[in-house]
Amino acid sequence: MDEGLRTGADGVVRCWWCGDDPLYVDYHDHEWGRPTRDERDVFELLALEGFQAGLAWITILRKREAFRAAFDGFDIDAVAAYEEPDIERLLGDAGIVRHRGKIQAAIDLARLSQELRAEGSSLSELVWSHVPEPRPAPLATLAEIPAHTPASAALSKALKARGARFVGPTIVYAFMQSAGMVDDHLIGCHRCGS
Repeated sequence: MDEGLRTGADGVVRCWWCGDDPLYVDYHDHEWGRPTRDERDVFELLALEGFQAGLAWITILRKREAFRAAFDGFDIDAVAAYEEPDIERLLGDAGIVRHRGKIQAAIDLARLSQELRAEGSSLSELVWSHVPEPRPAPLATLAEIPAHTPASAALSKALKARGARFVGPTIVYAFMQSAGMVDDHLIGCHRCGS
């Protein structure tokens, strides 16, 4: 098997990172790398990428439903209205990642989304304005996958300039991969180029 690929028990070739965990396989096959432009979905994904900082993405996936319940389904207006009692409630919720800075960053991201909306734009428009040109050819090996790119650095800078946190270039690049702004499925993966 080529570097970075694995064949699942179902005989399907996938990127190595999803292993054989059914939750991860489903995420790989049905979500990761599919273009995501819906405002709520973009907000949720970028907020969850921030919560993932320093953790494995599978940890966040396993807690995603608890996050959705705790954060009012990632309704932007509801989260933007959170105040200290809400933060305390979230800090007491064992189903999510209980980190005050990350919780506040998610609230601030919701408020940024509202600000952009008031300006006649959106969080989705902001992030998609930084989509890089498609690669001339799909990636062939694990070693070719970057940790960050000039496009992720530019988007990170734009988000930080608007007050967003936990949006460094590496986190933003992971967001770009999952949101389908770049296609990092390797050659040979059944999702490559789809």
